[in-house]
Amino acid sequence: MDGTSDLISDRTSEEPATPAPTPAPAAAPQESIEALRAALADSQREVQELSAELEETNRGVVALYSELDAQAEQLQKATEMKSRFLAYMSHEFRTPINSIRSIARLLADHVDGPLNTEQARQVGFIQSTASEFADMVDDLLDLAKIEAGRVEISPAWFDMLDLFQALRGMFRPVLTNPDVNLFFDEPQGIAPLYTDDRKLSQILRNFISNALKFTPRGEVRVSAHAVEGDRVRFSVTDTGIGIAPEFHSSVFDDYTQIGSSLQKRLRGTGLGLAVSRQLAELLGGTVTLESALGSGSVFSLTLPLRLPGNEAAATGAPATTEGGPHG
Repeated sequence: MDGTSDLISDRTSEEPATPAPTPAPAAAPQESIEALRAALADSQREVQELSAELEETNRGVVALYSELDAQAEQLQKATEMKSRFLAYMSHEFRTPINSIRSIARLLADHVDGPLNTEQARQVGFIQSTASEFADMVDDLLDLAKIEAGRVEISPAWFDMLDLFQALRGMFRPVLTNPDVNLFFDEPQGIAPLYTDDRKLSQILRNFISNALKFTPRGEVRVSAHAVEGDRVRFSVTDTGIGIAPEFHSSVFDDYTQIGSSLQKRLRGTGLGLAVSRQLAELLGGTVTLESALGSGSVFSLTLPLRLPGNEAAATGAPATTEGGPHG
């Protein structure tokens, strides 16, 4: 027993003792605080730089808005001045033009005695020229009213047969070209309209006048038919010179005239179709063009049967018109 104990004791004394792990030195508290302060300072600098950039951007945006507001105000003033000028000049031109037309009418009616052939031709030239200038003045005045927002829409019930008859009588005295016929296809089975008949008549007059102007020979035909969605489409079809496709998108713009040889011989402001488009929009409608060079044109106006926003007043409709073609 003693020998065994000594042997164990000897082995134990010969084995090296396992060293205890050395603990990691604790971080100095002061160094950690300084590192946090440095990181916080960097973050604050970044925030300040971003804030400065944002403020500079905001100042630029504010300056840009101020500039845009100033330009918009100047544009509004210029538009108002142009509208006032057009209205003033239109009124100033009306008086002498009406005087010229009245005197020419008296001469044509032989109030002061008969006219020889040359005198009658010259009086006819005066009448046609005065009418052209009167149309120009009307277009300018209409444009001024539209741009100033002073166009009043006065809807009422009316029958398209009455409208076509009025237009027929209106154009009969001015059909001076024996090579051109004007026809009105009387509408059939179309419900009466509730819209501004004067504005509608003005649009159709512009279409018809334009068609007669650019139709050296052939015919101009006015028609109307119902389309889907409780709407009606008026069409003015001519056999005139036509319009090339590249001009279709611009014919309804202000002061636009197509550069054709016939156009160069005719006077005009290029406002009639532009005014028609804007009046059509006021009536809740649209205008379109179908044409090809040398193949005539079809100007169309599509309107709702009832003026939008006036449904409550649209009561008491007259009876539907029935009719047939009539020249």
